[in-house]
Amino acid sequence: MVFLHVTCRLAPLMAATAILAGCGGAAEKTTAPTPEPTPSPGLRFDRPHDNVLAPGASQALSVTVNPAPANTTATFTVSPSGAGSTAPVAAATVNGIAGTTLSVSSGAAPGLTFRVSATATTGASDALTYYVRPTPQKLQVLVPAYFDASGTSSPWATLTTSAASYPNVRITAIANPNGGVLTSTTTADSSLDTAITAFKGVTGTSNKVIGYVATASGSSGAISEADVQTTIDQYIRLYPGQIDGFFLDGMSVDGGRLSYFQNIYGFIKRRNPAFTVIGNPGTYPAAAYAGAADTLVTYAGNAAAYQGIDPQSGNTWVYAKDNGAQAMLVHTASTCSDMKEAVVNKANTPRMNTGMVYVTNLSIGAPWSALPTYWLQLLGTVDALNNGVAPPSC
Repeated sequence: MVFLHVTCRLAPLMAATAILAGCGGAAEKTTAPTPEPTPSPGLRFDRPHDNVLAPGASQALSVTVNPAPANTTATFTVSPSGAGSTAPVAAATVNGIAGTTLSVSSGAAPGLTFRVSATATTGASDALTYYVRPTPQKLQVLVPAYFDASGTSSPWATLTTSAASYPNVRITAIANPNGGVLTSTTTADSSLDTAITAFKGVTGTSNKVIGYVATASGSSGAISEADVQTTIDQYIRLYPGQIDGFFLDGMSVDGGRLSYFQNIYGFIKRRNPAFTVIGNPGTYPAAAYAGAADTLVTYAGNAAAYQGIDPQSGNTWVYAKDNGAQAMLVHTASTCSDMKEAVVNKANTPRMNTGMVYVTNLSIGAPWSALPTYWLQLLGTVDALNNGVAPPSC
């Protein structure tokens, strides 16, 4: 399990193992993706840039046949047939290349896996595997706002002014009073309350603030459901009307604590069905955890390791979910260019299907203690992607 914060500042909840994970050092799956079947000699698909498409999408495909005697054709098939179609179904080779256009059925169900095969009149064949995901929604920014809210120089003040500069980019800030354990807290943090009010009050925005909730302690293991529920109720009582949901840190990745998180999820939704619940396993958990949160942080860690993450290494269940059901929290992305590599060329790709992003140049130890130096460029990049234009230069 992963502990995203807690010991990254001063809270005494986590032991050394939690420090490593809590600062973003999640257990990361880096197994190479399962290779496509070896094609028969003489025909090969020119592999497309991405093999994840939305219902109704289309993609040009081509195969190279070598050798390709005169009158050679390639016949394309889609299986199951209801997943989509190709046009033309049979294409003659020109200089050894035959092309078609794949169209995904508008009724194809998200999460569906299908194959496109090509067979030449020479007998050679090859196939591609495709996945269907929901039509992607706009990117959002998820900020671990684990910083002091007092004073005009607080990062909370920067959050507020920058939200006014990019009102169309939804920012969800994770507030973290008292390390996510409020069982004995009797008063609200007045500075935080003021900061939340200002942040959510920016005209034209739809920003949210969710409360950080610790679900495990490095020294004593799991925090009881009763104590977690008390913390949730304390947030609601101490910050009335200010909290839009909860961030459950320390979420497991296997089935051992699944019922625990399902129970907490149900408890939160009974308090308010509109509450957003984000769970943080920090890596891909068992698929059933997608039912214990509205969004899962499927990667929390450093920027270099993020480049090796691939859901097609055993976690294609993510394609049954909206991109907003996945988040990433990346630290140690030293430069603005590194940030753009993580957001533009990784998280925003259909293959990753990730709709909530955060990248910082800060490194393990205190990665969430302040906003990144390129904070405005991060917002500008997300805004540009949402509007289909080139991101701003660094």
